[in-house]
Amino acid sequence: MIGRLTGRIVELSPGEVVLDVGGVGYELRVPVSAHAVLAGLQEATVFVHTHVREDQIALFGFPTRPERDTFRSLIAVAGVGPRTALALLSGLTPADLAGAIEGEQWRRLAAVPGIGRRTAERLIVELKGKLGGIAGPSGGVREDAVSALINLGYAAKDAEAAVAEVLRTGGELGLDQILPRVLKLLVR
Repeated sequence: MIGRLTGRIVELSPGEVVLDVGGVGYELRVPVSAHAVLAGLQEATVFVHTHVREDQIALFGFPTRPERDTFRSLIAVAGVGPRTALALLSGLTPADLAGAIEGEQWRRLAAVPGIGRRTAERLIVELKGKLGGIAGPSGGVREDAVSALINLGYAAKDAEAAVAEVLRTGGELGLDQILPRVLKLLVR
């Protein structure tokens, strides 16, 4: 099993990255949100999940260990495959996903393309209480930032995605630091 790869980024597109590791090009499927993290980098380290089926071996890469661990928890749920799990992690950070599951917010999960009400409810039933240690805390500053952007007229989905991207690349920030960065991102 491949658990982690560090190498030179040869190709990068939303949903996919090719890493050259010792002269071998590894093609990895990644959440769309990983594109913003990897863009502009020459080299990257990604945490890998190796998915083996009868007819193929697929590698899924994640910029952080919590994303990979959340992915593994998601694909353990009946009816949730790698494609669905990637869609969830493309639309929600691990912390947001854990918050939605703990808060039983099936509508928030169902807002992700490819996730219906039944799948969202199954995720809540099977993962409630299991993602807290993986994803870390949620809420507070993140929710305040999203709320402020919605009040400014931005769509909830756009606001959540922009805040998640800023927090993913900026680490722990206060509301006064997040909002200017998110507004710059949304204006582009």
